[in-house]
Amino acid sequence: MLNISELPLKLLPSTASDRLLQPLWDYLLLHHLPLISSPFFPVLLAFSSYFFFSMPFAVLDLLGEKVPLLYQYKIQPDMQPTVQMMAKSFFIALYNHIFFVLPAVIISMFILPAPTLPQEAPTLYEVFVDGLAALLLFDTQYYIWHFIHHKHTQLYRWIHAIHHEYIAPFSWSTEQLSIPELMTVGLWSNQDPILLKCHPLTTWCMTVFSIWMSVEDHIGYDLPWTLNHLVPFGLLGGAPAHNMHHQRPSSNYAPFFSHWDIIFGTAVPLKKKL
Repeated sequence: MLNISELPLKLLPSTASDRLLQPLWDYLLLHHLPLISSPFFPVLLAFSSYFFFSMPFAVLDLLGEKVPLLYQYKIQPDMQPTVQMMAKSFFIALYNHIFFVLPAVIISMFILPAPTLPQEAPTLYEVFVDGLAALLLFDTQYYIWHFIHHKHTQLYRWIHAIHHEYIAPFSWSTEQLSIPELMTVGLWSNQDPILLKCHPLTTWCMTVFSIWMSVEDHIGYDLPWTLNHLVPFGLLGGAPAHNMHHQRPSSNYAPFFSHWDIIFGTAVPLKKKL
C-alpha cells in the first residue's frame, strides 16, 4: 500500500543535527523496504505483537501457584484459564485475521490511495505527541462504541458478547472479538493516524504500544510494574479496571485511560478479595 516510487535511490548520510530517529529510519528504508512498504506489514506487526506479548502471561497462567512470587498478584485466583480456553481465544483471533482482516487489506489495495514513505524520520517529540493523540482519539471512540454496545441488548448479543465469554480475562482473550468489533477497531487503528497525519514510524510504535496496553488490560494480574502503576495519578485503568469490567459489565468502558469513566460516572474500582 505504501508508495515507494518517490524514494531516492541514495539516501543522504545522517549528520549530528539530524533527528535522533533518522539513522533508524534510514536503515529501514535502505534494508527493509519490501517489508515496511507491504500493505500486510501493519497486520503482521499487530498480530505478532499480540502473540509475543500474550505468550509469557499464558505460561504464567499455566504455571499458576508454582510461581507464588507472581501468582500473589492474580486478581481472581480461583478463576484459572485452561489450555482449551486459551486455544479457543487464540484460534478465534487467527481465524478472524486470515479470513477477514487479510481479505480486507487486499480489497483496500484497490480502493485506497497508496501513501508515500517520507524520507525524514519523526522527532521523538512527534512520536510521543502524535502517538498520544492517536491513543486518546481511539480511547474516546471505543468508549462511546463500548458504552452503546453494552446498553443495546441486541448489539451486545450479536457483536460484543463473545468478548465477555469469560468473567476472568486472560492474555489470549484480548483479541477474542466478533468480526464487526474487530473490523471497527481495525478501521480506527488504521485511519486515526492518517487523520492525525502521523508519521509511519509513529503509527507502528503506537500499534505495538496499544497492543501491549490491551494485552496488559487482559492478563488478570495486578503486577506492580504494569503501566497503570507506572503512570501516575490513576490515568490508566489497566488490568484492575478491565478485570472489574468483566465482573461488572456496566463499568469501566474505556480501553486505556480512565478519564471518560470518571467524567461519566462509569468508573468502578476493583474490589480485591481478602
